[in-house]
Amino acid sequence: AGMTGTAITSARELRKIYKCQVLPVPTNRPPIRQKLPTLVFGTSTDKWQAIINDLVEQHELGRPVLIGTRTIDKSEQLSKLLLERGIDHTVLNARHVAKEAEIVSHAGEKARVTVATNMAGRGTDVRLGEGVPELGGLHVICTELHESQRIDRQLIGRCGRQGDPGTYRQFLALDDEILINGFGPKRAKKLKEQGEQLTGNGPLAGFESLFYKAQRKIERKHFHDRKVLLYHEKERQKMQRQMSQDPYLDTPG
Repeated sequence: AGMTGTAITSARELRKIYKCQVLPVPTNRPPIRQKLPTLVFGTSTDKWQAIINDLVEQHELGRPVLIGTRTIDKSEQLSKLLLERGIDHTVLNARHVAKEAEIVSHAGEKARVTVATNMAGRGTDVRLGEGVPELGGLHVICTELHESQRIDRQLIGRCGRQGDPGTYRQFLALDDEILINGFGPKRAKKLKEQGEQLTGNGPLAGFESLFYKAQRKIERKHFHDRKVLLYHEKERQKMQRQMSQDPYLDTPG
């Protein structure tokens, strides 16, 4: 048995591959985090500018802001944009593992800005500083969809913990990597060209569902790959037993 806050989206795989049922357990206190409308832009340039504007708006209110990025490169790119705007911030990108828990634990303090990759500081509670709940709690900015819903939910779940207030918003662009991985280079190129034609027009309507469709396609592919890997592993163990070998002790490291 095990426990995680994001197992429900992987319930089918856990049941089919590991024969484990997923049982949702109610939270200690009702979650009151608020999802703000997802914003889609034509290009990454427009998206990053909108992210900075959203951050500045929340920062001026005194709210702490946590920004999640997919890669270390993106976190450092965002850090440069924040420096250009004169916004003091902390970058948490798994390069300073020993300090991660301490940095994340302070991410809920008033007017604190933290930039983090999806691997950084997971499992650490973000406790709100004095006066922060009255301002609306922690604001989480998601800069891209990840290839797994679970990772997105891990980031979103940093706000609104233990009944605290909090908000989150997803920012997307038609040249995001997930569209390439989900639909292939040909269709992704058409979407990117369409986005370049629409750049400068602000948030775009009617594209949001494309991103979640791409995400589901990637998740299905990864699920299939893991099933194939598991099948070959079982066949290998079966063959070793027929040869009077121990599948674990007699397998080269």
